[in-house]
Parts: sequence; structure tokens; C-alpha cells
Amino acid sequence: MRILEKAPAKINLSLDVLHKRPDGYHEVKMVMTTIDLADRIEFRSLRENAIRIVSHNRFVPDDHRNLAYKAAQLLKNRFKIQQGVAISITKSIPVAAGLAGGSSDAAATLRGLNKLWRLGLSLDELAELGAEIGSDVSFCVYGGTAIATGRGEKIEQIDAPPHCWVVLAKPDIGVSTADVYKNLKLDHIEHPDVDGMVQAIKEKNYDKICKKLGNVLESVTMKMHPEVAVIKEQMNKFGADAVLMSGSGPTVYGLIQHESRLHRVYNGLRGFCDQVFAVRLLGERNVLD
Repeated sequence: MRILEKAPAKINLSLDVLHKRPDGYHEVKMVMTTIDLADRIEFRSLRENAIRIVSHNRFVPDDHRNLAYKAAQLLKNRFKIQQGVAISITKSIPVAAGLAGGSSDAAATLRGLNKLWRLGLSLDELAELGAEIGSDVSFCVYGGTAIATGRGEKIEQIDAPPHCWVVLAKPDIGVSTADVYKNLKLDHIEHPDVDGMVQAIKEKNYDKICKKLGNVLESVTMKMHPEVAVIKEQMNKFGADAVLMSGSGPTVYGLIQHESRLHRVYNGLRGFCDQVFAVRLLGERNVLD
């Protein structure tokens, strides 16, 4: 039996860090939404009782370091599954990019194996399991648009933003999320207006959404990697409506309402970056088949 799942990337429309928690994690408040840039994941039953990860991307580990592997292992242990599975991952989302590619692969694995192994779990139950794997996995189980709090695992679904284009550009560097948080000075940050972003989305007010974009990690990553600031500057220059770094970076995205401007921004950035994508916002929640 074969099951196919899409694993869409996410962008942060707003990302605030409130304080450091006793458990060592940071308390966050974010608005995230999915975009139409997705990995494709295929699940096939194996006769042997093993988890096999198959990927042609050399940056994707094929062992317990892979979040999809962790998701499969968690389900096997929790529900005493004695079947094996081959998980083939076709990457479109850049690795270590601030787009939750690994987390989305893990979330898609939870959804896919829920079907393959006929576990009958709800999205809420899968999201709860996802929180044990990584901070963004719960959001990625649901997809759509949501406010995420706690360390990112508490999810409140909200309406999708109005449709628009998203151009993404990832410089040829990797960013360590742990290093970014280590360099974050909580008493020297300007907090974005997360509630204002939620209100703008509720009103379907595109201009207001553009004004309310904000990410407290952006200035930290830019200090560590000046290339990120250069890309942001170029994206603004080529005419994106609003520009922000996603997550801990290094990917920068621009929102664009009119298709006529899309090509100018996309083509202009190709001169600065190898990895440039033009996609639509998805913003709609996943449903279990």
C-alpha cells in the first residue's frame, strides 16, 4: 500500500519572543501561515519491521536525526506497531531555511502513517504527538493560519489571510536557531504587534497585514549574516509590498499582491540568490481524508 502526503512550508507573519522559560525554551507568540512550496512524501509498507528514509538530498539525514524518522518511531512505540515503512522524501523546501521543512515532513509523516497504519487519530491527537517531536510540528499537522504560543506548540487556528503572492529568497548559508536565540537580548528588542496582525487578518486588510509584519529574530540573524539584510534591501528595491525574514532565517520573503510586479521581484532576486521561489499563500487548514 502507498500513501502520498504534501508537506507545505510555513512563513511567520509575526514572531515575538516574550521571555525565557524555566525549561530553557523561549516563550513565543507567533502568527504562521502555510505557503504553496511543499515537500512530497510517500509511505510504503515494508515486510521487515524497520523505518527506512529515502531521499536524494544530501542534506537530509536518513536516521534518527531526521524528524520524519522520529515521527514514525514515536507512532511505532506509542501504538506498538510491528510493521515497517519506507518513507521517501522529495525535497522542494530548502533545508535549514526558517521555513519549517523538517517539521512539516514530520507532520506529514504523522498524517500519512495515521492512514497507512489505520490508527484513526484526529488532527488534535496528531498535533499533541507532534509537540513531542519539535516546536513547529503541531502547527504543521494542522497547516492553515494560526497563532502559536508556548514554545510554539499551542495552536489557535484563525482565518486565512487574503490571497497574494510570496517570493522567497534563501542565501547560500545555514542558520543555527539555537545560536540566534543565544544572541537575542530580550531587554533590547522592539516587539512586533502580533495582536494587530491577527486583527488585520480578521479584517482581510492586505495593506494592514503588510504594515504589521514583524520578527524579533530578524535583527539578530542579520548581525550574524549580513547577506540576509542585503536580500531584504534588494527585495524592497525591486518592489515587494512588504518584506520579512521567516523564523530564525536565513530565508527572506516578500508579499506581492499584483502578478505584474511578481516577475520583476522574482527575476531581480535571481541575480543575488540561487534559491528563489514564487508561490501563493495557502493559509487553509489540512483535513484528514
